[in-house]
Amino acid sequence: MSAGPHADVAALWHRDPDALRYLAVGYIPWLAVLNLAWEIAHLPLYTIWYEGRLGEITFAVAHCTLGDVLFGVAAIGLALVAVRAPALARWHWPRIATLTALISASYTVLSEWINVVALRSWAYAPSIPTLALGEFDLGLSPVVQWLAIPPAALWLASRWQPSAV
Repeated sequence: MSAGPHADVAALWHRDPDALRYLAVGYIPWLAVLNLAWEIAHLPLYTIWYEGRLGEITFAVAHCTLGDVLFGVAAIGLALVAVRAPALARWHWPRIATLTALISASYTVLSEWINVVALRSWAYAPSIPTLALGEFDLGLSPVVQWLAIPPAALWLASRWQPSAV
C-alpha cells in the first residue's frame, strides 16, 4: 500500500531546520553582500552616478540592495516550491540555482521596463550595454546580475556548510 502523495511532506525544505538555517545564515548574507558590491560597481551605468548627489546615490544603493535581497529571497522561495525541494541534504543544486536565476532575471526584465520606460524612475547612462527589445533597450548589467548572483550566493553559502552540497 502506497503512503500517498503527501507522505514525504515532513521532508520538504520549509520544514527542514538545516535548509532554513542555510538560507538565513548562508544564502541571504551572501546574496546581500554580492548585490551590494554589484550595485556599487554598476553605478556608472546609470545617470544617477553623473547627476546625483552623494546622498541620493547612497540612498539608491541602499534601497536597491534591500530590494535585491527581498526579491532574491522570493525568487529562491519560488524555485524551491516549484521543484518541491526536499530537505537540504537532498537538494538538486543545479536545478535550484538555474530556476532561481531564471525567475530573478525574468522579473528583472519586467522591473527594468517598468522603471526605465513606464515610470522613468531611473535612466541608463550611454555606457550601459543594452539589448533592443522592440522600443525598449534593456540594460544587460541588471540581467547579468540576476543570472550570476543567485547561483554564486548558493555556491558560496554551501562552501561555509560543506555538508550542504
